[in-house]
Amino acid sequence: MRIAIITDAWKPQVNGVVTTLGKMGEFLESQGHDVRFMTPKDFKTIPCPTYPEIRLALFPYKTIRDNLDDFLPAHIHIATEGSLGHAARKYCLKNDLRFTTSFHTQFPEYLRMRIPIPTRWTYRYLRWFHRAASRTMVPTPSQKARLEEHGFKNVEVWSRGVDVDVFQPEPKVDLTDPYPVMMYMGRVSVEKNIEAFLDVDLPGSKIVVGDGPDRDKLEKHYPEVKFVGAKFGKELASWVAAADVFAFPSKTDTFGLVMLEAMACGVPVAAYPVTGPIDIIQQGETGVMDEDFKLALQAALKLDRNVCIKYARQHTWEHCGKRFESLLEPVKPDKDVEAAIVS
Repeated sequence: MRIAIITDAWKPQVNGVVTTLGKMGEFLESQGHDVRFMTPKDFKTIPCPTYPEIRLALFPYKTIRDNLDDFLPAHIHIATEGSLGHAARKYCLKNDLRFTTSFHTQFPEYLRMRIPIPTRWTYRYLRWFHRAASRTMVPTPSQKARLEEHGFKNVEVWSRGVDVDVFQPEPKVDLTDPYPVMMYMGRVSVEKNIEAFLDVDLPGSKIVVGDGPDRDKLEKHYPEVKFVGAKFGKELASWVAAADVFAFPSKTDTFGLVMLEAMACGVPVAAYPVTGPIDIIQQGETGVMDEDFKLALQAALKLDRNVCIKYARQHTWEHCGKRFESLLEPVKPDKDVEAAIVS
């Protein structure tokens, strides 16, 4: 089958959305499907306000239309709500084609942290965007419940996986930092609530792996913290594996793929009891959730690393891919797709 995936988030960005979509493309192709990604790399772009790493395509409709007319997909998945997502949505509605969407980030909460826009306004817009879809995929049951509370319909859970060939307990970076080593890995930005971790007063060392718009500010404000920048692949895994506890202070992530990656390296997680962690962490076994982040860190240090590894290895990208494949919707059920699609 021909499957079109339209996304405003794509390489060279490094985040859970890009990782997940890339893994889905690999899985679908391994199953014999013909997958075409439509991403900002094919367009002139401008930085997304408040999130400049995302590039928004300028006037993309004609190119999206021509690509879809040429490809004649049996399934269309719109992964994001940016300019490409809007263009693909417009195309589908104009041609009476079914499509699926996905909800990756708690964008209303992210936006509210930067601009004084009420979250209810943003949820109203997102509800409008996604209600035209046959299904909206979310990563966890708690996120499904959250969207349904905001009036979203046809919401389905599509979980995530971890690459256990990359994220392993060995090898480890040789650290000389005082025990315990407490590590954050991910985007360094306001919505990740990193300061809640950095403000914790505990003996040991704090390391931040990653980059983002708030790195310079935080590095100056917390000179005792080691900021090592972005790492990738097995080098990244070797840094994570060297930690004694993994700090996940975000209160706005819909999933938190990095938590599974840390567990695969044998590192227990400390987090708040919010959407994402409550669906991933086995309380008292693979991590600890507590409203007091200091207590969560202290308790997580006592957990068995082998239990974390065993749990993470149950979450494969293959399982995630099969679920994604099952949720895709034929653009024209029971009809000749190629005859049905018009420009």
